[in-house]
Amino acid sequence: MMLSRRELMLCGAGGLVSAASATSAAARVPAPLDTADGPPLTGKADYIQWMQKNRGEAAEFLGQRWDRFEQLIAHKDVWDDRNKRAYLLTPRERFVTKANIARAYEWHYLDIGYGVTITGPHTVARMTNSIDVRHGDKVLEIGTGSGYQSAYLSYLTDKVYSIEIIKPLAARTRGIYDGLIADGYTEYKHISTRTGDGYYGLKEEAPFERIIVTCGIDHIPPPLLQQLRPNGIMVIPVGPPGAQHVLKVTKKQAADGSFTVARSDIYQGGTLSFVPLTKLGDAGISGTHNGG
Repeated sequence: MMLSRRELMLCGAGGLVSAASATSAAARVPAPLDTADGPPLTGKADYIQWMQKNRGEAAEFLGQRWDRFEQLIAHKDVWDDRNKRAYLLTPRERFVTKANIARAYEWHYLDIGYGVTITGPHTVARMTNSIDVRHGDKVLEIGTGSGYQSAYLSYLTDKVYSIEIIKPLAARTRGIYDGLIADGYTEYKHISTRTGDGYYGLKEEAPFERIIVTCGIDHIPPPLLQQLRPNGIMVIPVGPPGAQHVLKVTKKQAADGSFTVARSDIYQGGTLSFVPLTKLGDAGISGTHNGG
């Protein structure tokens, strides 16, 4: 199956306002979420009622989230209960721009400015479920972007690290997290954000049980593979611009201490188009890591 996404023009930050300010008044969380707590999966009405009572969220967006959830299941993009819970708890509407808030739960990638996008919910769900995050796993995300992916991960583990290369975007997203924490989403305190070149990972926090790369590149970065713990899993879009295969990469260690790397395609040969994994030069962002 061939999957594609729209070409997006570079947009400045001036006309982009986080949706957090537009929804904060309706999304004050009554009480912190218990680690094992979560909404019922029995049906839309039960889900909305539970979320309104326990998370203080708006029925309009909850209904859209549930409708997309049913599509995720139909397309086999999410398959275990922990990941279903993570999807259903993550308020995607808080991570899109104000201009796109009505489209928060559409299939498509959406522009968030600076020439980058928020990945569609189907791709986020499949990539996340594929790395099988367990509570306590140390997870590294390359490409913070809107912040949605790390928010999703925070419902699976309490150790999330994320790197963003675009400084103003990193600052804006950190502000969204801080605003959400103030609104009662205390789980986002477990997200540690950094600004830098994600190609080189985060050596000072390594090793990681899981790594998720949300931008495309034509090879697997050696530093990320080195920072992956033995028997750890990485998902990464690999291929030429506009046609990446999303690979599940497992670093296996034999009894003699040697390592092998197993690769599988989570879309069974289908391709997607991700924004490129860019690199930092002496004067700022300069080109991509393709060919590196």
